[in-house]
Amino acid sequence: MSGERTVVHLMRHGQVENPHGVLYGRLPGYHLSELGRRMALQAAESFRGLDLVHLRCSPLERAQETIAPVVEIVDLPVITDGRVIEADNYLEGRTFSAKNSALKDPRTWRYLRNPLKPSWGEPYRQIVARMRAAIADAREAAAGHEALIVSHQLPIWMARCDAEGRRLAHDPRRRECTLASVTSLTFQGSRLTAVSYREPVADLLPGKERSTKFVAGA
Repeated sequence: MSGERTVVHLMRHGQVENPHGVLYGRLPGYHLSELGRRMALQAAESFRGLDLVHLRCSPLERAQETIAPVVEIVDLPVITDGRVIEADNYLEGRTFSAKNSALKDPRTWRYLRNPLKPSWGEPYRQIVARMRAAIADAREAAAGHEALIVSHQLPIWMARCDAEGRRLAHDPRRRECTLASVTSLTFQGSRLTAVSYREPVADLLPGKERSTKFVAGA
């Protein structure tokens, strides 16, 4: 029915074990930390009792590990969807810790010449297009109910900017998308009617997480 109310939740993964401050991007082998696993468990509890009928997830380990506790609660299959993967980044694998930042290397500066595109990686509009398509598929699959997509900070923020009509170019430090946070899109039929945001693991965020650190990957 065209007037059915459907909610698509976009959840960011939990904290990743990354002691050296590597911009891990799409690199394999980056898993949730012990705190990240606690975040995943606590965030999953916030979905208990909701009308979830559809799950999809980024193929990266940290996202798959974050959705696993939700699966235990709702007993649904997970669709692995490459369209909700982390943004591509040419600086992937570089270290951005306070003591050893790749930003001090002149060879990286050319990637920072145009933050509006951005020149360091996948264009914002490309991220929006793939997230919009994945959200539409999730909405159709969960028509009249609720769906959950576990993704990454930048793709979720781009989806929210698109939904709210914001400019895509932004200061990464001002993204409202903390670890294991949930951005929810409510549709009436195919029409977006509301966007909301919540932090089910706010009490676990280290020092009220600075959600926009460029160094952390997302």
